[in-house]
Amino acid sequence: MEKLPFERPVIKKLNAGMPSKFGMKTGISPITHIDRVAVKELIEENGSPLFVISENTLRKTYREAKRSFDTRYPRVQFAWSYKTNYLNAVCNVFHQEGAWAEVVSGFEYEKALALGVKGQHIIFNGPDKTREDLLRATNNNSLIHIDHFDEMYTLTEIADETGKKPRVAIRVNMDVGVYPMWDRFGFNYENGEAWDALNRIMTGGKLELTGLHTHIGTYMLTAGAYSLAAAKLAELASGLVGKYDHVVSYIDIGGGFASRNTLKGAYYSGADTAPGFDDYAEAISSALSNSAIKPENMPLLILETGRALVDDAGYLLGTVIANKRLSDGRRATILDVGVNLLFTSFWYDHQLNPAQPMSEHTEETTIYGPLCMNIDVIKEAAVMPLFKKGDNIVISRVGAYNMTQWMQFITMRPRVVMIGSDNKVHLIREREKLETINSLEKLPEHLKTFKL
Repeated sequence: MEKLPFERPVIKKLNAGMPSKFGMKTGISPITHIDRVAVKELIEENGSPLFVISENTLRKTYREAKRSFDTRYPRVQFAWSYKTNYLNAVCNVFHQEGAWAEVVSGFEYEKALALGVKGQHIIFNGPDKTREDLLRATNNNSLIHIDHFDEMYTLTEIADETGKKPRVAIRVNMDVGVYPMWDRFGFNYENGEAWDALNRIMTGGKLELTGLHTHIGTYMLTAGAYSLAAAKLAELASGLVGKYDHVVSYIDIGGGFASRNTLKGAYYSGADTAPGFDDYAEAISSALSNSAIKPENMPLLILETGRALVDDAGYLLGTVIANKRLSDGRRATILDVGVNLLFTSFWYDHQLNPAQPMSEHTEETTIYGPLCMNIDVIKEAAVMPLFKKGDNIVISRVGAYNMTQWMQFITMRPRVVMIGSDNKVHLIREREKLETINSLEKLPEHLKTFKL
């Protein structure tokens, strides 16, 4: 019989945040497999740390969201938010499902074109579109969402030079009862700036006004805010018909739907508090259907959902480097996963699960990453199993933003694999090497040699 390892008895003082009405959860179940592939095998074959994406989860989540809106509104079009996760394999899963591309930079625009997305299926958002970007988007017949008047003036000049009418919408910011209000982007609804922009487009005759767009915020925990936003855009659309006899072809509600992650400091988990796709769809669809827009003029509804579609499909696997005691006696565990890879750890209370069966004994633990920086904290305090050096961990719901906001800092970025719908593990991004970094650098001739 195998001798069991000795576990010393401990007296635990719990300071790991606010308990729920059910008390403090102490048992943490292991995650040993992802889509029936063993976590240990993934790490052995691809190294640690490692990002893993589930293709089945991507497709299932997208279809769930699409069904929620299709059953409530006659014409719906999703556009995949590239900034949320622009790995080619992820983008193409959503494109195969029928999503257009929504981009916010020239880089992302080029990426969408390179993947084979046609220009008319690219929505170009963002405040920083260069003249070259706008010219290319005009020539490709893309949907350009104007963010400010200077952009409108540049598009008017391009129209004069090319003889083409760029297809445009204006981005509208508004008060929907959620604070702080996102008024940095677009034209304000309440102070009349949105109507100023619409009037200049309609009277100028150089641009083709095709739609109206808003993006009210991020991780929105109230579906009612979208009801107000949709109603205000519908009011603008009705006003355009009354004043100019002009019908916009679409209304774009943007993104911002919450995922099931839990925000730091939240009393309940995100899985319990975040609205579902049905909630968002009901709020938006009802507002448009109940508006003054005539049935024959009902616009295409465009949604730029990112986080809620991809978060659940992403995992970050890591390994315990060491354990130590802090000066106040608290236990600290150091992982090979740092905030340079898990940027969302600054605002999410990520759930960490062991990748192997663990003892039921737990202790309040601070989870650190490997970076030589004091801010490299994955979890400030959590009741965790007693990890040992070499144990593996699984961090769930990391599909959104971590693979676009990650940094090559102190350590290099790891591999990303996708577990495909064919049940095979596919390498979709190779790990960085020293050659990857050095290939971008140029060393002046007089600095090539030295003596120590």
